[in-house]
Amino acid sequence: MSTAVRKILDDAMMLSLTERARIAEELLTSLDDQVDEDVEKAWQAEIGRRIDEAESGLVEFIPWEEMFATLRANARTNS
Repeated sequence: MSTAVRKILDDAMMLSLTERARIAEELLTSLDDQVDEDVEKAWQAEIGRRIDEAESGLVEFIPWEEMFATLRANARTNS
């Protein structure tokens, strides 16, 4: 990763959740040649719902390490 890209990423990570989501949306949109408007509208609604839940405290965030350990333990139990 270039220094310029690293700086952009570091700066972006300092933004609010809503602003980061908007940037991610714009970047992902820029990768698609054709956009299915119905799918796009559905994703926009879902993204908005998730942002609202996160910002309101309705959902509990779990650190990746904890979630990974849980998934790994469940995989061992189910094998």
